[in-house]
Amino acid sequence: MPRHRLAAVCAASATFSLLAAVPAHAADNYPAKPIRWIVPYAAGGGSDFLARTIGQGLSTKVGQPVVVDNKPGGNTAIGASETARAAADGYTVLSADNGTLVFNPALYKTLSYSPTKDLAPVTLLGRFPMILVVGPGSQAKTAQEFIAQVKATPGGINYGSAGAGSPHHLAMELLKVEAHLTMTHAPYRGAAPALSDVAAGQIPAMMVDYAAGAGFIKGGKVRPLAVANATRLPQLPDVPTFAELGYKNVEAAALVGMVVPSATPPDVINALNKQVVAAIKEPGVNKKLVDFGVEPVGNTPAQYTDLLRSETTRWTRLIQDLKISLD
Repeated sequence: MPRHRLAAVCAASATFSLLAAVPAHAADNYPAKPIRWIVPYAAGGGSDFLARTIGQGLSTKVGQPVVVDNKPGGNTAIGASETARAAADGYTVLSADNGTLVFNPALYKTLSYSPTKDLAPVTLLGRFPMILVVGPGSQAKTAQEFIAQVKATPGGINYGSAGAGSPHHLAMELLKVEAHLTMTHAPYRGAAPALSDVAAGQIPAMMVDYAAGAGFIKGGKVRPLAVANATRLPQLPDVPTFAELGYKNVEAAALVGMVVPSATPPDVINALNKQVVAAIKEPGVNKKLVDFGVEPVGNTPAQYTDLLRSETTRWTRLIQDLKISLD
């Protein structure tokens, strides 16, 4: 074979070998096996319902099982740490709320994970706006009356929450600051026991999301006075927002999103995002979420990242100003 033809064949062979050695894009056949969805709370709660409902829709769309794995404990740190250590291939995802990604770094001096270094945002799944509720025996029929009563009470009042460092806890602290109230936190182990004590008159008030409080609200066991949301809730159209009452900064919600290990390839994150957002927007899934009390979202990784950045600035300032620490 002439030398110039031999050189051309060798060059072509080398080029083919080089191309063959380049791996296909990680997202080309993603997902090719079951997806493990870690929920850092016990089964049966709002985050669990959100993951299982969206997970069923996601499983149908991708043709692979989505297995929900409940890992409660450590104010969500146990589930977050396990996710941070998992293979960064898109097959382990985490339901992360603002406790996981926003509050914990400000509340604890040391954490077993870093929200910014170890975890990458995929999408905000849904919002659980907070509602101020009092017991049926309370003389306060409006939020204005409640605020006036607290101000008139020597030493202020106690209030309940679903737990120290929860969105429910910090929503009430935000109201306390904005309305210049004296209130003392009484943390419970979950929203249900706190609601039971509010209903029984053992504790005057708390902030709760509609998903957790719907049964108590519908049954008349607690009275909703105002919602910490930009707009009124479709489930409570007669309950005003705090902004309507002159407290425009009192906006608070449990923000539950999906994150993955930080080294997950961007194309895998984008592929996962598209499928999860499509599942959220599927009419049957969307209706189940709204009926449960969730405001479905489904945004881009960049939009979710920007939201987390602004939320971190806002809540870290409040936590530091009030010197709240859980260490």
